[in-house]
Amino acid sequence: MLTKRIIPCLDVRGGRVVKGVHFDGLRDVDDPVTLAHYYNDSGADELVFYDITASYEGRPLFADALRRVAAEVFIPLTVGGSINTLADFDRVLKCGADKVSVNSGAIRNPAIIGEAARRYGDQCVVLSMDVKRINGRFHVFAKGGREDTGLDAVEWVKRGEGSGAGEVVVNSIDTDGVRGGFDLEMLTAIGDAVSLPLIASGGAGCKEDFLSLFALPRVDAGLAASIFHSREVDIKELKRYLRDNGVPMRV
Repeated sequence: MLTKRIIPCLDVRGGRVVKGVHFDGLRDVDDPVTLAHYYNDSGADELVFYDITASYEGRPLFADALRRVAAEVFIPLTVGGSINTLADFDRVLKCGADKVSVNSGAIRNPAIIGEAARRYGDQCVVLSMDVKRINGRFHVFAKGGREDTGLDAVEWVKRGEGSGAGEVVVNSIDTDGVRGGFDLEMLTAIGDAVSLPLIASGGAGCKEDFLSLFALPRVDAGLAASIFHSREVDIKELKRYLRDNGVPMRV
């Protein structure tokens, strides 16, 4: 049985890690290099680095901050933020990323998913989706959760899988930063539509939330930020708790 993964996330704005609620009200948290070093030693299975305002501001991802973070970690590093072309993939991979997360860039140009998968391998291409309920449907949002694309999230993830994405991250805007638990309804709807490895993001507030998450058979990993940044939940202790409750973990 494949082990489940615990993945902390660095949401970076202006060279600093920040966190908000529902993708809004961002507050300063810490230096990304400091946190990267901490997570490398904390038992995390992977690390995610998002330059969260790059797409909205129409600029390239901050390569200098990424290089400094990559130098601190020896676990798989996924990087996202203003990934629009194969040149962007190439640039962040050369800065130390192992996988590249594409979100708004794929919405503008869906062909980039297949192009990148053919050049770098599908294991390198992560489709990230910011999703929110609109009139009872799951809509995909672009530009850091600011723009409703009208795309149906279930149909979009199917298209992403068919194009060659190797993994999908589902970021629930509805539960982001609330700490009331992962969006199990949304994750079930999207996960049932594809066979891609599914990473759940948004809503973790305690270790029990991860146990509920991994009760869903289609979820491969849990991603969280604030509860790890604040040290409220220790990753090694979380993984032991999950293992002791029957979740296959690498401890």
